[in-house]
Amino acid sequence: MKKMIFVLAISLCCTAIYSQKKKPVKKAGTPTSVLAKVNNVSAELTSKKDRFQVMIDKDTLFTRRIDVSANSKPATKNNNIPFNCTIIPVVVKGTPLYCISWSENNVNEITDKTEDRTKIYSEVWNPITKTQVVANQQSTTKIKEILWLDKLKNASQTSEKLRREGFDFTLTKEGDVLLKNKTQENRMIYNPSTNVYEDVKSAAAPAKSKKR
Repeated sequence: MKKMIFVLAISLCCTAIYSQKKKPVKKAGTPTSVLAKVNNVSAELTSKKDRFQVMIDKDTLFTRRIDVSANSKPATKNNNIPFNCTIIPVVVKGTPLYCISWSENNVNEITDKTEDRTKIYSEVWNPITKTQVVANQQSTTKIKEILWLDKLKNASQTSEKLRREGFDFTLTKEGDVLLKNKTQENRMIYNPSTNVYEDVKSAAAPAKSKKR
């Protein structure tokens, strides 16, 4: 009788332990990669790396489709994947704005020539109206090319060039935008009534009086 009670007690104990085991948790899908986050604004890369999006809480501020094979022969895995992403909050004339910048790289390889291009995107958005108030794009391309010195291609030399396009973008502490290249510099200021950045034009020189 005592043996039966002992065996019954052990079986009940094992049943209790088994019932306390946690049920297997279902694995969630691959989470979105967060590239940058400030306050409630985040820049994200979807799990399939086919879209770049900026979110305000759970609302989409804007989204861009990513084509990893664009302008590339053969396609490079990391072509056009955003990196070096930054989000800078700024209050301009009482209006809260966010400056969002990121870079994209694209390598295009063809016969005897390689173009390694990096683009930098800079956009200022109004989170209240969810509108873009100014945008800028600049690019730097490193070009490496093999130049053959004879028709039989027995001798060659390598040519390397650097091509720059667009304006360098700077957001000042006051919230002004500076666009600058080798020959030109423009300043833009935010107009809250139109919700856009406008060019600052220098005052016109006074007209010369005509000689009598």
